[in-house]
Amino acid sequence: MTYFLSRNLPTHFHVMHYIYKINTHILRRIPPPSSAMYRRLQESVTRGDVPALRELIQLDEKSVEHATFGPHNNTILHVAAMFGHADYAAEVVGAWPEMAAAENAELETPLHHACRQGHLEIAKLLLEIDPWAAYKVNSRNESAFYAACERGRVLVVRHLAASFPGLLMLDMDMEATSLHVAASSGNIEIVKEIVKQRPDFAWRKNHHGCTPLHLACSKGHLEITRELVKLDSDLCLIPDGGGRTPLHCAAIKGRINIIDEILSLSLDLFEATTNNGETALHLAVKNNQYEVVKYLTESLNITKLLNMQENDGNTALHLATAGKLTAMVIYLLKIGIEVNCLNGKGYTALDVVESDASNSGALLIVPALLEAGAKRCDQLSPGLADIPHLAEPGSRRFGEASRMRSPLPPWPNAGRTPRNRGCKNRHRASKLELQNEGLRNARKTVTIVAVLIATVTFAAGINPPGGFSQGTGKALRGDRAAFKAFMVCNIAALFLSVGVVNVLVSIIPITRRTMMRLMSATHKVMWLSTLFMTAAYIAAVWTIMPEDRGARWVSVELVVFGGGCSAVVFSGLAWLLVRHWRNKYLWRKAKIKRIKEESPHSSVSRVDELKIMRRSHDNSSTNSDVDSSDHGYHLY
Repeated sequence: MTYFLSRNLPTHFHVMHYIYKINTHILRRIPPPSSAMYRRLQESVTRGDVPALRELIQLDEKSVEHATFGPHNNTILHVAAMFGHADYAAEVVGAWPEMAAAENAELETPLHHACRQGHLEIAKLLLEIDPWAAYKVNSRNESAFYAACERGRVLVVRHLAASFPGLLMLDMDMEATSLHVAASSGNIEIVKEIVKQRPDFAWRKNHHGCTPLHLACSKGHLEITRELVKLDSDLCLIPDGGGRTPLHCAAIKGRINIIDEILSLSLDLFEATTNNGETALHLAVKNNQYEVVKYLTESLNITKLLNMQENDGNTALHLATAGKLTAMVIYLLKIGIEVNCLNGKGYTALDVVESDASNSGALLIVPALLEAGAKRCDQLSPGLADIPHLAEPGSRRFGEASRMRSPLPPWPNAGRTPRNRGCKNRHRASKLELQNEGLRNARKTVTIVAVLIATVTFAAGINPPGGFSQGTGKALRGDRAAFKAFMVCNIAALFLSVGVVNVLVSIIPITRRTMMRLMSATHKVMWLSTLFMTAAYIAAVWTIMPEDRGARWVSVELVVFGGGCSAVVFSGLAWLLVRHWRNKYLWRKAKIKRIKEESPHSSVSRVDELKIMRRSHDNSSTNSDVDSSDHGYHLY
């Protein structure tokens, strides 16, 4: 019965309102109160002065009954309920009980005002006079219960929920339920009260497609988020109208505590994307939520999502540069994001920031990008010139794209969209970053080892094996062949190491190719230096050994064992190096064959093929090292 009445209440209320308007029209024949009486009535209802009200009723009862205030035409009972004057309200309904159902211009009864302001005593009084007032809705289709939930009036909500269980049925015809407003206002007690009676409201969506959990996460209400998630963790998977999950809403507003709570349920929730293909990282960057980005990158392993592109092909770095977010760009570069990924328009991050260099933020972003190795799209592979939108008339890069065209066959990747190519290259980009980091670490290690060898050989040179003569200061074993071999090897190791140190501290490479060549050269010199140091050590031990036959056998065993270990190590490294060179050769050969197969009608000479190979990447040797390696490492 309650359900039937609640479904038909709007029609019933509109009929009653129509009758009320007719009565009001008839009663307009009653002259309005004088200005002096109107002021006295307004003062009495504002102060809650009951004696003054009684005096005015005796003077002109009809004028007091039909007096209205403000633009919404509130009666004296509306105003008394708004200010919380319980005695005054009791006096009014005692004189005119029908006024408990009176509506103002917004179709609100005095109960709406009492519940909105949290005046429980007046609400009880009005409900005793007219219980049906609890089911009336205003012009926005909101009941008094909804108004109490919106303002967080816990005592009023509990009383209404206990006295009128069918009240929540009024929300069935509304897009935003009382649970939506309670979750948005942040009152956990009201949320618990509603969920206890109507748990299905947790799945209802408002006109924006948001569930109550979306609103709670956006506002940062942690306790309400926990209460709703405890009801059903699948609520975290429901998207709103734009495909945003509650995690996305929290990332947009920078609610780290909410993000931590949701991800504690499942880390897979971070991989969810919006209708535009945006992850929580994209949304955090776009809305300049630096702390959220820092939390996500430091707390989670998001390597595979770091360079993910949304539907327009933009990575997080593209979005940061487009918004001129200097601190965000510097942080993303620091954690190793790919700097030369192309978006849907074929632009790199450097292109995006240079397209609008009027902002002062670009003055800091451009140098940071260049230092990280960023390039413009016209500095990348020639095949990128065949992207259609780069060659459209009126495009900023139309001239460059036209000049880049040539009779050479199109690049194998030219038929793919920039986004697909970027997606395929994400793993390769991470390998390149690991290679760059490994080269930087190797440079530091070689420098330290070279200094160590120089220190050891210098000390051995001024303190030779066998000691000095106290009279002449000459080496006692200087006439032996083993001593002479020691000095030659020791001096060679010393000066080769010093040379390596001087080269590494004097040359600062700025490209991968230069770094590769530098490391390859210095590394080979370090091989020689360590070989000479090993030989110097064996010769020194041979020099100081006694002349008897047993000692000689010990020396021979030392030479065989030490020399054998060194030979095994260097032979193994040499074999790995040769195998890596072979893999690179086969990789280059396969790449040229692939180019021929994709351009069967073009006549390309061997020289042109090699030119294409060299043009494909500025750091071809470094890239071939990475692409041809199938063991997770390579030698140089």
